[in-house]
Amino acid sequence: MKFFKHFLLFLIINFGALGIGILLMGNGPTSDWYISMNKAPWTPPGWAFGFFWTVIMICFSLYMTFLYLKSTTAQVITLFCIQFILNVLWNFVFFNQHLVAIGLGTIIALTVIVTAFLVTYYQSMKIKSLLILPYFVWICIATSLNLYILLKN
Repeated sequence: MKFFKHFLLFLIINFGALGIGILLMGNGPTSDWYISMNKAPWTPPGWAFGFFWTVIMICFSLYMTFLYLKSTTAQVITLFCIQFILNVLWNFVFFNQHLVAIGLGTIIALTVIVTAFLVTYYQSMKIKSLLILPYFVWICIATSLNLYILLKN
């Protein structure tokens, strides 16, 4: 029961971050500004974003539940909070404000935080570290897409 309660809490927080991010990005991906951008050839189709973010947040919520129950430290909570803020902030900075360079800085910082989770807690999480890999891979792809837009527009 303890596991399920924490898992549900992390699901609510993580999907809440996605919801807030969507609200803050305005019409983002459908805006004339974004549509007119020269985007990377490896940019996924629009439907992929919702699908992958759903999988990522379920896996990340499981990961955070296991990590939190194993190691309830200020460092874990701090990294999680920073991750939450950066995840939400990028949508606003990139899509709403059209600040591509600042968006790149934001998403690089998010990549560093996700990497810190993976590297710092790998020894204690072992095979459960696979749960954060979808987030890590996706955020690396997203960082490359942001960089491409900065360089090619």
